[in-house]
Amino acid sequence: MPPTETVSATVPDHAAGRRFDAVLAELFPDYSRSRLAAWIKTGDARLDGREVRPRDPVRGGERVTLTAIAEIQTHSAPEDIPLDVLYEDEHVFVIDKPAGLVVHPGAGNPTGTLVNALLHRDPRLNELPRAGIVHRLDKDTSGVMVVARTLPAHTSLVAQLASRGVHRQYVAVVVGALVSGGTANLPIDRHPRDRLRMAVRDDGRDAVTHFRLRERFRAHTLLECRLETGRTHQIRVHMAHLKHPIVGDPLYGGPLKLPKGASAELIEQLRGFRRQALHAETLEFAHPVSGEPVRCTAPIPADLQALVRALHDDAQAQTP
Repeated sequence: MPPTETVSATVPDHAAGRRFDAVLAELFPDYSRSRLAAWIKTGDARLDGREVRPRDPVRGGERVTLTAIAEIQTHSAPEDIPLDVLYEDEHVFVIDKPAGLVVHPGAGNPTGTLVNALLHRDPRLNELPRAGIVHRLDKDTSGVMVVARTLPAHTSLVAQLASRGVHRQYVAVVVGALVSGGTANLPIDRHPRDRLRMAVRDDGRDAVTHFRLRERFRAHTLLECRLETGRTHQIRVHMAHLKHPIVGDPLYGGPLKLPKGASAELIEQLRGFRRQALHAETLEFAHPVSGEPVRCTAPIPADLQALVRALHDDAQAQTP
């Protein structure tokens, strides 16, 4: 039998006349509305011991009893894949995902994913949607991710992401020597013809990326990017649209650009960098239980460091 937890609360008098499902969501905010609605339908959420419909009104003063049933949400197999954990407690993991690791199992990647690794580290994550993963990084984007370990933590983190309360900072090497930072406020949705790509579209979902210069090279720039929203491929799409695609990006990067008179080392680095030069550097959120800020930083991986160093040395060598 799956584990259960029985909790109860009293309907406040000021809630008289409101729908049972709406009051239930306020009394038990740790659970999602969809899960609460399912428990009403199965009779696991009761009003004064009675089964009621979601739309039935409450009078105020009744006793609500909720039997929260843990169900298997993720059916992937656990795999012993090493994880670099930056922070953990009983409520959350914060990990540094390496480039090349797929987040979710799918077509072409049924195993060997972050989900499989997480289930090996904590088997109880199979009771959470997507094994507790509340946001994702592309396969070849490295860096910091937060994972919920409990339903209340999952609900809190999803709400923080939806309200733009999570600070997400990236570094990226882009083509072109930018002279200033800026903000890309450009809606994004699926590309009208290529279903693997996203695109800036007038009818897309709002997407906002703030970027500033961290270091400027002869024909490239190291940017610090901050996400205000979290659309698929957001930074990659925005920078490509601004004619400054991310170096090595296989979907949006375009042809290789070499600075005039580039050194052999720089040419080797640029030609050999076969993933998007994008790294999720810093993540900050409110702890789902204490409310205290949790801030974690993932060091820039060696391949990206080597690329930046080659660009820096090339710029220094060309300085009069």
